[in-house]
Amino acid sequence: MTIARIMEGRSGEIISAESGEKLRAVVARLAEHRIGAVPVMDGERVIGIFSERDLVYCIAAKGDSAFDLPVDEAMTAPAVTATSDTGVLAALSLMTKRRIRHLPIVEDGVLRGFVSIGDLVKYRIDKIEAEAEGMRQYIQAV
Repeated sequence: MTIARIMEGRSGEIISAESGEKLRAVVARLAEHRIGAVPVMDGERVIGIFSERDLVYCIAAKGDSAFDLPVDEAMTAPAVTATSDTGVLAALSLMTKRRIRHLPIVEDGVLRGFVSIGDLVKYRIDKIEAEAEGMRQYIQAV
């Protein structure tokens, strides 16, 4: 199964930050939408990811003044990305190896989606539970 399947039921809105935007505004957006990370954009191009982890590192290094910095100075760059035809297991493997929790989905250089490791794990659990139920029904029918 591919990431495209996970993205099928979603709205087209992707919460993001713009290059040069102040951390204060980006952090407020994370809190408002109850999310842990946003892709940082330069037009339609993903140039990095800003996450809660980046915020912690930045505050530890800069203190309160961190909130007045542009997001570009705190983000993780370059962003590790995938395409919609990337398999769910391949994406999980990539995220685990790179120790990341969010993955921008990019097609021809344009951001098409943004998935978290939680999205992928939930999808796998749902699939495994459906397969287990199918096996139970098969065994009971025999």
